[in-house]
Amino acid sequence: MLNRNRNWGFLLGYRLYVLAFFVFLAAPLVAAGTFAFNDSQFPSLPWQGFTLDWFFNDTEPKLGMFHDRRLLRGLYYSFVIAGCVSLLAVAVGTCNAFLFVRREFPGKNFLYIVMIVPLVIPGVILGISILLLASSVANWFDDSLGIDLGFLRPGLFLVVMGQFSFIATIASLVITARLKKFDAAMEEAALNLGASRLRVLATITLPFLRPAMIAAGIVSFLVSFENFNTTLFLVGSESPLTITMFDRMAKAGSTPVLNAVSFCLIIGSGLLALLSIVIQRDRTTG
Repeated sequence: MLNRNRNWGFLLGYRLYVLAFFVFLAAPLVAAGTFAFNDSQFPSLPWQGFTLDWFFNDTEPKLGMFHDRRLLRGLYYSFVIAGCVSLLAVAVGTCNAFLFVRREFPGKNFLYIVMIVPLVIPGVILGISILLLASSVANWFDDSLGIDLGFLRPGLFLVVMGQFSFIATIASLVITARLKKFDAAMEEAALNLGASRLRVLATITLPFLRPAMIAAGIVSFLVSFENFNTTLFLVGSESPLTITMFDRMAKAGSTPVLNAVSFCLIIGSGLLALLSIVIQRDRTTG
């Protein structure tokens, strides 16, 4: 009887802990989403009524996010950066997966650790390091050879390279995990039947990896889109959405239009995450 009471108490405590944990995670998101529809110029209680002005209104003082040119410009740059980073990360991640799964070479374990290291380096340190390196190289070329390497100055190129430096690791790990499950006998059978290695790669191996590549692309896109620490030190005049929102909050404080942007980002991120899960589940089931 005593053991039953202990088990019941432990189960109750565990359930309460899980509930509190998810409430802690969800409460800020719910608050941000709720105040995006509050008919007030300040994102705080009391509730003034339901409104969509913070999304669609085209006049001040309630200028909606879809009419705010600066926010839309930041959103555009975020899509451009995230798209470039995700494409590069999937391409390099696929190559890394083949390299570390299919090949044996001296220093393989050391290089694998080097690939993982960017994940444990704080984004601030990563951003500062890349900025110092790029600026030093650009200054040397400018002072010594009179060549202006503008792409090494703060701007879109540096932002893409800075984010790619650690996001490529995430894509590599996702695709590597999938490749390790691949049965190499399928490739051997196709080769024995006369197929070329390129055809085997295109018709057997890459289709098997496609769910992981799509998932890696989605994850890379999301991580790039929301990145702030590394981007802050590498950004130029083309500010992505995270930097634009930070500047807006620093100058004007929190406003409901930022809650509206946050609500759209929450919905968009959730849908992309669900899409990634569905794609992998369908492929696994099939």
